[in-house]
Amino acid sequence: MNLLHTPGLKVGFFVLVMLSLIAALSMQASEDPGYLGSSQIAKFRLDDASGLIPRSAVKVAGIDVGVIRSMSYDNGKALLVVSLRGDIKLTTSAQVEIRPNGILGDKYVEIVPGNPNDPALADGSEILIVNNRASMDKIMKNIGQVTDSITDVANALRSAVQDGGENAGPLGRIIHNIDRLSGDLADLGEGNREKIDEIVSNINEITNTINDVVRDDSPTGLKASWARVSRSLNNIEEITDKINNGQGTIGKLVNDDQTVEKLNTAIDGVNSFVGGASKVTTSIDFHTEYLAQQDLAKSYLGLRIQPGLDRYYEIQAVDDPKGVVERVDTSTTTGGSTTDTKEVKTYKSKIKLTILFAKNFYDFTVKGGMIENSGGLGFDYHLFKKRLRLSTDIYDFSNSPPHLRSSARYYVVRGIYFTGGADDILSRDGTFSSFIGAGIDLTNDDLKMLLTKSPF
Repeated sequence: MNLLHTPGLKVGFFVLVMLSLIAALSMQASEDPGYLGSSQIAKFRLDDASGLIPRSAVKVAGIDVGVIRSMSYDNGKALLVVSLRGDIKLTTSAQVEIRPNGILGDKYVEIVPGNPNDPALADGSEILIVNNRASMDKIMKNIGQVTDSITDVANALRSAVQDGGENAGPLGRIIHNIDRLSGDLADLGEGNREKIDEIVSNINEITNTINDVVRDDSPTGLKASWARVSRSLNNIEEITDKINNGQGTIGKLVNDDQTVEKLNTAIDGVNSFVGGASKVTTSIDFHTEYLAQQDLAKSYLGLRIQPGLDRYYEIQAVDDPKGVVERVDTSTTTGGSTTDTKEVKTYKSKIKLTILFAKNFYDFTVKGGMIENSGGLGFDYHLFKKRLRLSTDIYDFSNSPPHLRSSARYYVVRGIYFTGGADDILSRDGTFSSFIGAGIDLTNDDLKMLLTKSPF
């Protein structure tokens, strides 16, 4: 006989399957997150744990996220261990609140996870902030205090309205003072009736005088004045009617859409001109460089006009101690033969001129134009929030090789910087030189601030 087909084995296998299903369904029905998925443990202590039972729900924002795993006595307090879902992020500022669940004394545990910027609460740690707002003893105690306060108020009112109430606190004195004031008023009216009659008579005369003024028909009377006011109001009404009908300059301005549109266009043009001028940024740059190999100093004075963030124009005067070099080609004919000569002239007193247009692409800048009296190109790259600028300029393409210059500029404070680099890097005739220098770069805002701070 095959043992796999015996009735006992089939029954045992069936019982095993049923027990497995029952266990799986029990785990599904349980609210303890420790059975399925990730979980975490937290502890807290209570002076009074009545109304709470093991396996009861633990909530966050009113949503079930765990259960009370165990309750035990520890040093005069109840120690509760709760199991929570692993995705609940508790911090060191987490709080526990015991809240009522109906009017029959049932309670549940509400957990406030705490400030998310605080350090995380380790698994198994104790939550130290506990607020037991569900205690019926506290509620009844508060109700008793309110009842006592109402009783005290009723006693105070009773004492105030009874005889001798003037000695029963501030309320009694107020009621007593009102009673005395009403008596004084009655005595005043009884003893000064003739004077009161006289006052009433005077008031009657005043009203009669006012009636006479109102009925006065003279040119300076009230009726004539009112007539003039009426005519003024009629004139104002006629003017407003003309304006509403589009008559006159003001009427056209108010009613003619074409006139209003032209006026708005003119105003927009003025605003655009004034606003554009106010957005232009100008700066003055002056710096000097020491050429180490030539033992010379080279100075720059420049003006930058920046009408927008993406572009600027720069004009710069350069005092180069090496002077302005000019090359002159000459031809000499002697006895039928022609001789070509090149003459190099250097002018020490001339100033070189740089005129550039630059275009900004975020931190990268491309510039072109005339650099030190010859055509050229330049590239700048800004780092560290534009405190460091790396630059490369190439110009004087008529020579071979052209003039190549690289430098770095670092702003130590606003408007003051140091610079250094290498000049004429591709030179073959010994004019290469490294350099260091310093300078100032003042914008129109800096100049305004200096003028406002000046004592003159």
